[in-house]
Amino acid sequence: MLGVLLRLGRVSNLPTTWTNVLAGVYLSGARPDTRTLVLIALAASLFYVGGMYLNDAFDREIDAKERPERPIPSGQISAGAVFSAGFGMLSSGLLMVTWIAWHADAGAGAVVAAAALGAMIVFYDMFHKGNPLSPLVMGLCRVLVYGVAALAAGGRPEGLFWFGCTALLCYLIGLTYVAKQENLREFRGAWPLLFLAVPFTYPLAYTAAFEHTTGLVFYGALAAWIAYTLGFLLRPQRRNIPRAVGHFIAGISLLDGLLIAGQGQALVAGMCALAWLLTLTLQRVVPGT
Repeated sequence: MLGVLLRLGRVSNLPTTWTNVLAGVYLSGARPDTRTLVLIALAASLFYVGGMYLNDAFDREIDAKERPERPIPSGQISAGAVFSAGFGMLSSGLLMVTWIAWHADAGAGAVVAAAALGAMIVFYDMFHKGNPLSPLVMGLCRVLVYGVAALAAGGRPEGLFWFGCTALLCYLIGLTYVAKQENLREFRGAWPLLFLAVPFTYPLAYTAAFEHTTGLVFYGALAAWIAYTLGFLLRPQRRNIPRAVGHFIAGISLLDGLLIAGQGQALVAGMCALAWLLTLTLQRVVPGT
């Protein structure tokens, strides 16, 4: 049963939500204590896993036709149990953010952002199939993680924070477009992949970004990783869309690391690199898609 629960939550991708929290916090200028940072990351984890549970619950009829091996259509767990767990985790995440904001005297902004995140997750899970705007909605879910983290930590979302949100949003649009084709045998229409190039305008948005060597390292690492992953989409002899999706998801942590490195936070950026490696390692045990 544990394996079923882990697969439902795509828990191998959790490190990317933790780096989203780090990026949201550091780009907003907040410097919370370790305890607060861990609690925010735990709340973000609840939102992520709860959203993944609801994704399977709402997709159960389609999965019964296209992916009958998934936990619900294969009878390994009931849809009712998954719905209860999913909504329970979203509610717990909201309550945790409320508690953090109250104790940190961070104001109501964090709670509003967390409520918006929960609503956006449910909206995506309910309506993403056949919705041409679903990549945008998915991107907004990740952007709201930035917002929740920043506001709960007492940061000020301004300036570079908003560039980070734009870069993350565009990256997720490209990623989700690929993920929507996961069950196809061929990759159709590559133009949305241009969204993946937006993060590389970072030096134009923040000219001091590469005064630090770490920023250059992450810039090159993210570029190399995206180029490598594109090979699983654009080269017919190597085409493997599920693998590309998993690699792009892991790359979220490299993007977070790039944004943080531009702030001169080499140690925190290094944690993002470790999260990237951890995501790839966990995906070998628990599929990330």
